Amino acid sequence: MKILICHHHRFKLWCAPSWIGERLARDFPEIRFVYLPDYDRLTHEIPDTEVLIGWLIQPEQFRAARRLKWIHSPAAAVHQLMFPELVNSDVTVTNAGGVHGPVVAEHAIALLLALAKRFPQAMRYQQKKRWAQGTLWEEQPSPREVSGATVVVTGMGAIGREFAARAKALGMRVLAVRENPERGANGADAVYGATELDSVLPQADFLLLCTPLTPSTTGFINKARLARMKPDSYLINVGRGALVDEVALLDTLQQHRIAGAGLDVFAEEPLPSDSPFWSLENVLITPHTAAVTERLWERHYQLICENLKRFLQGGPLLNLIDKHRGY
Repeated sequence: MKILICHHHRFKLWCAPSWIGERLARDFPEIRFVYLPDYDRLTHEIPDTEVLIGWLIQPEQFRAARRLKWIHSPAAAVHQLMFPELVNSDVTVTNAGGVHGPVVAEHAIALLLALAKRFPQAMRYQQKKRWAQGTLWEEQPSPREVSGATVVVTGMGAIGREFAARAKALGMRVLAVRENPERGANGADAVYGATELDSVLPQADFLLLCTPLTPSTTGFINKARLARMKPDSYLINVGRGALVDEVALLDTLQQHRIAGAGLDVFAEEPLPSDSPFWSLENVLITPHTAAVTERLWERHYQLICENLKRFLQGGPLLNLIDKHRGY
């Protein structure tokens, strides 16, 4: 069996380190592992590959991969793999959703607290050497407690579950919105179906987006839904930038129709230097760092090993993707 490891990104941390292949080769000596530091030889190596560990393959490369049985993406999002040839094939796809859950949830909590306590504004006054105690209180919205506040969470996968536990520990009321509410609240106070989002939004003091990007969720936070949010509410996006109609969000923030936003992701990344989002005082931007942690690839390794054991034994794989749904 040949397993090809090819996971490359412009951000160094997202690239699969070479020790992944070396360690796998020691733990599974009966398997041939090929590690590629970039995509230059992917087309050459893919025809006899049975398992691909990577987040990207082109349709023409996939057509040449006649022995391919399983793709494991070390990313949570797999929309880039959902082209017709792969979706309609017998190739299994898994992702790394559980790997990112705890650290992304921490980041979302950090954004929520920073917005609630108006840390971005305090930092701006600090840079001006201004003691702005009165100003921060008198500006609207003023700093607030998060205990007792309501947070609406769209998506209750690994990130949503981990976030709900942390939010509940802070005394927050958590309302979950998911496509299949019958799958449970996962620690939230209540769970609603995706079609009920419009009725839930007016309750939100904070709206957290961590739902998968699919055709049905692309741009689902649009002008009409932003208008249903309270004037003193905040939007936090740690999912994908394309979940939001950014033109509508920009206008909403510029007109102060909501209190502000914490944005870790954008439709175009890196965010262009001339983007109006950079200059908005009611926006806290982090450069897609919600999943950044020194423990990232050790977590990846543990998941890859467990799934590889299951694959070799013919057992059910963890984090299996429904290719027709895209998550």
